Amino acid sequence: MKARPRARKRYGQHFLEPAWADKLVAAVDPRPTDRFLEIGPGPGALTLRLAPRVAQLVTVEIDAELIAALESNAPSNVVLVHGDFLDFDLAGLVRAGPVRIVGNLPYNVSTPILFKLIGDHRRAGGIPDAILMLQREVAARIEASPGTKDYGVLSILVRLHAGVSRLLTLPPGAFRPAPKVHSAVLRLDFRPPPVSLRDEEAFEEMVRSIFTQRRKTLLNALRPFAEARGTDSRRALAAAGIDPTRRPETLDVHELARLAEEVA
Repeated sequence: MKARPRARKRYGQHFLEPAWADKLVAAVDPRPTDRFLEIGPGPGALTLRLAPRVAQLVTVEIDAELIAALESNAPSNVVLVHGDFLDFDLAGLVRAGPVRIVGNLPYNVSTPILFKLIGDHRRAGGIPDAILMLQREVAARIEASPGTKDYGVLSILVRLHAGVSRLLTLPPGAFRPAPKVHSAVLRLDFRPPPVSLRDEEAFEEMVRSIFTQRRKTLLNALRPFAEARGTDSRRALAAAGIDPTRRPETLDVHELARLAEEVA
């Protein structure tokens, strides 16, 4: 009997149990013509279930031992890439056609991976959706609405580019070894932003700046960013039609877009 792979703490590995891998494949709803990229296949619980149902499956795994273990039983339509997904050329892959994303993300790098996917979508397109397993608290931040404690930079920047829906919630026992937290599977359906932005980088910079002071009034939270661009925060807020006594966490994406345009 082949030994089960050992999860490595330094990679934040928690391997999905077979019954939950079946549920995740059902939630993904793969089609025979689909091309997929899987982030962190681990020992292949999802890989080996998904591959027979799709045209191509590219996997990116940082752990060389897991890649070696998968090589012996991966189907011919699976491409195994040893490396860090944060360094992977996703734009090169989508040149051949759309690529759906799936992955059980390590908790310690889930946010950088989310921002990489957003950046790749912005630059190259070709990513219809991403079905991602995340720590439940991270999922809650992405789903959060204006005025709630979880609403912030991650909520705004992810939902600027994608519709978000929750597919599954998983207990710690869905993984081996069991983490100390619950997990959730979100589906991100990538699309153009629902607002018009002349300078998206300035928008992102403003959002990050004002949310470092999310409990201050907008008049004060906006001031450092506005002054750095030669603009008065009170004038910009008035021009955008936003009450300067509100707090950053109460603004929706449309209000933030208007404000960014006035400052820029």
